Amino acid sequence: MSLKLYAHPFSSYCQKVLTALYENGTPFEWKLLTPEQPENYQHLSEVWPLKKFPLLEDEGKVVTEASTIIEYLQLNYPGPVKLLPDDPRKALEVRNMDRFFDNYISTPQQRCVYNVLRPEDKRDALGVEEAKAMLETSYAWLDKHMEGRTWAAGEAFSMADCGAGPFLFYADWTHRIDPKFANVIAYRNRLMARPSFKRAVDEARPYRHFFPLGAPDRD
Repeated sequence: MSLKLYAHPFSSYCQKVLTALYENGTPFEWKLLTPEQPENYQHLSEVWPLKKFPLLEDEGKVVTEASTIIEYLQLNYPGPVKLLPDDPRKALEVRNMDRFFDNYISTPQQRCVYNVLRPEDKRDALGVEEAKAMLETSYAWLDKHMEGRTWAAGEAFSMADCGAGPFLFYADWTHRIDPKFANVIAYRNRLMARPSFKRAVDEARPYRHFFPLGAPDRD
């Protein structure tokens, strides 16, 4: 099999790529990054010294970063679902929303999580407050943006939604989305029902005990 994905099912950025793969039924070989398969992490470290994942390998070609991987898949392994529109203006909107979810949902969410993993005397309470404030601001902006919309960049499911799924999923676990943001909650529910993302969520269920803040008994 040509495509090999080095990833962990519980990682939000890995789920972003998995959603894209599942949307188009693109065949790939799992290279699970688990203690039971140390050779996979060793290979990842050799081809990408930053040791960040997901990482896609295609006949020796290494592709890093979730958004870049999704664009690579569309260029080289196109399927029935175009996750990036041909129209450059529409594609720009998709990329803009993709950056929004990466920078203003995922980044502050992960800041809260990583803080818990630090030694107690190294934790950053102010940083967590700032991260939660950013999430609140992002929820409020997204709530207005999603009014009258089905998906983040219009009526078509896109790369932006591939990231929105896992990022809003874990953000709500980290800093609950207030019911007043009804459009955000409805959007999150649509993402949860999307077969491609639902599959990624289900595959990650055995790893929920890894969530440092404690996985809620929902979703």
